[in-house]
Amino acid sequence: QVQLVESGGGVVQAGGSLTLSCAASGRSFRNLRMGWFRRAPGKEREFVAAISWTGSFTWYSDSVRDRFTISRDDAKNMMDLQMSSLRPEDTAVYYCAVGRYPYIDTGYTDPKNFGSWGPGTQVTVSS
Repeated sequence: QVQLVESGGGVVQAGGSLTLSCAASGRSFRNLRMGWFRRAPGKEREFVAAISWTGSFTWYSDSVRDRFTISRDDAKNMMDLQMSSLRPEDTAVYYCAVGRYPYIDTGYTDPKNFGSWGPGTQVTVSS
């Protein structure tokens, strides 16, 4: 099983930028889709972004599209989420996740389709 750890969270002013990283160990996440989710205080976990197992396709929630960029480096077993133009409503704990089955990209917004999760990293955007 893949173990994941997020890093890069912190406190930033509105309009600022942060880059979150997700490091994998245990086994490679090659051939597995990957994604980022977040949970804001008092809210359900929500999909943020996903990248296909080939790295050729990316998907974003409407709320972060054009502001966030997801990328992966299979050689380094790393995935990043570049976040810009941050807003107070982006405040949440951010989780990276790896797809449950290889060579599958469908259902990327559903947390049930992701089999391994990191512990999360806090992002706080002040107004």
